[in-house]
Amino acid sequence: MEVIVQQEVIEGKIYMIRGHKVMLSTDLAELYGVEPKVLIQAVKRNSERFPSDFMFMLTNQEFANLKSQIVTSSWGGIRRANPYAFTEQGVAMLSSVLRSKRAVQVNIAIMRAFVKLREMLATHKDLARKLEEMEKNYDAQFKVVFDAIRELMTPPDTKKRKIGFRREKEN
Repeated sequence: MEVIVQQEVIEGKIYMIRGHKVMLSTDLAELYGVEPKVLIQAVKRNSERFPSDFMFMLTNQEFANLKSQIVTSSWGGIRRANPYAFTEQGVAMLSSVLRSKRAVQVNIAIMRAFVKLREMLATHKDLARKLEEMEKNYDAQFKVVFDAIRELMTPPDTKKRKIGFRREKEN
């Protein structure tokens, strides 16, 4: 079976919002090769299949936060409504609404990306637990090593510095 979408592309479109791993309707529409409004129309025609734990609309604040974190030109311009966020179950349910050959293949790739992400998170938790156990068995001379490993496991700080010149205060 040919690769429709690279796994890395899909993984880059999975976000953490309201404590859920989600994909946005705009990204899903792009992956499925349909207009975002076509995807949402199909969902609305089958609204009983998409309860609030499968899909929700982003608030203005959530959308603004997401836009500030992810720099992409495709989010420019005027929007009538914020995008919808689909949980893993919501994305799976899309396969029953969108029935094209591409939609089926993209959905399979997306499900694999969610599984891979879940496995990576489980591995990270296991590694942290094993590190903690090892630290208990060794004396203080290895503290520097354990601290360095723990620092490598911590995700980088996503705060961005402001770009520009800073005026010096006049005294």
